[in-house]
Amino acid sequence: MHATQSLSRHEFSSTGALWLKLSVLYLIVGVGLGIMMGASENFTMRPVHAHVNLLGWATMALAGLVYSIYPAAGESRLGRAHFWLHNISLPVMAIALSFVVTGTRSVIPVLAAAEIVAAIGVLVFAANLFLNLRK
Repeated sequence: MHATQSLSRHEFSSTGALWLKLSVLYLIVGVGLGIMMGASENFTMRPVHAHVNLLGWATMALAGLVYSIYPAAGESRLGRAHFWLHNISLPVMAIALSFVVTGTRSVIPVLAAAEIVAAIGVLVFAANLFLNLRK
């Protein structure tokens, strides 16, 4: 069977595809941060690099795959809430964390709020899976 024929049988849901596309953008940012740190031998941004790669690339890619396999979960109210909670909190968290690790401690409340919103997003994702993934 030709490769394109095989792919057409396994189309991603639009929700899953969106999560995957966004995750690749975070992968690019994470790799870029890693290259910059290595080239400069300044690893101050390690926590930002880790958060971008874990919550941006890995978590979003996995959510995209889950929502592609279970499109109804991705398109549910919980799926939409998860999307917005995650995609609003992550960039705010990454930017605020960048300021904190470089010495601007006044943004710690912003960082804490973004972390809480991200954690709520994870709980919404968990609730979505437990409620919408039946047999």
